[in-house]
Amino acid sequence: MVGLVSTRAPFTTIHSRSTFKLGISRCNSLNSLRYGLECLSSSLNWSLKKDAISLAPRASVESVDYVAEPATKVKFPKEMTVPGCLKSLVLLGAGYREKVFAIIGVKVYAAGFFVNSSIKEHLSSSKGKIEKEISVDSSIFNSIFNAPCEKSLNIKLVRNVDGKTFWDALNDVITPRIKEITGTDKVALSVFRTTFMDRTLKEGTNILLTWVEPSMLLISVSADRLPSNVDAKIESSNVNSALFDGFFGDSPVSPSLKSSVVSGLEAILN
Repeated sequence: MVGLVSTRAPFTTIHSRSTFKLGISRCNSLNSLRYGLECLSSSLNWSLKKDAISLAPRASVESVDYVAEPATKVKFPKEMTVPGCLKSLVLLGAGYREKVFAIIGVKVYAAGFFVNSSIKEHLSSSKGKIEKEISVDSSIFNSIFNAPCEKSLNIKLVRNVDGKTFWDALNDVITPRIKEITGTDKVALSVFRTTFMDRTLKEGTNILLTWVEPSMLLISVSADRLPSNVDAKIESSNVNSALFDGFFGDSPVSPSLKSSVVSGLEAILN
């Protein structure tokens, strides 16, 4: 009996220890693996959190890089490259144009007005003026138009419009503001008309009207993004001045755009 016990005991002891050690070994291996994975996960999560924190200022693209026109929600970049301009232009203000059909106002497009940042140098005589003074001072907008630096109107359609309708609306702005139409003006108006007549302008279309100088206007059109090419040139001081006056004169076709630009001008003049 004693021999039997002494014979079985070592086996039992060895077996139990072996199993115990194996269990510990497996447990330690699994724990090590789990611990390693947890550490890796924790490290990855922390890394992602750090990246998220470092990218946080860029997360709100609208607030950092864009301005949304309030009525249409159309977004305009605060700065953009315009075909035909050597330097990028900065946004001065944004508004919308509305047409009335059977006493119902329908928004047709949003518009953002962009200028070369050097425009401030040509408005030094107006420094310190407030919005109310700027809005009734036509000399400020005359100075902007005549300044030897680029300015551009970015029109974004918020509904489908056929080319003829769009041109007719522009022509209604331009022609009445020209006191005496010359041969040069007629050619310019013909080019303007031809540029839009056969186009189908869908919602989302971008149109750039860029004054590179008082006698030269560049037209660029793109169906779904900012244009990258010049589609036409309008060479007429009268036509170009009339178009500018239509947006920024005493009776603007988009009062909201002029009002927004006035606010932008006050900001750079004070």
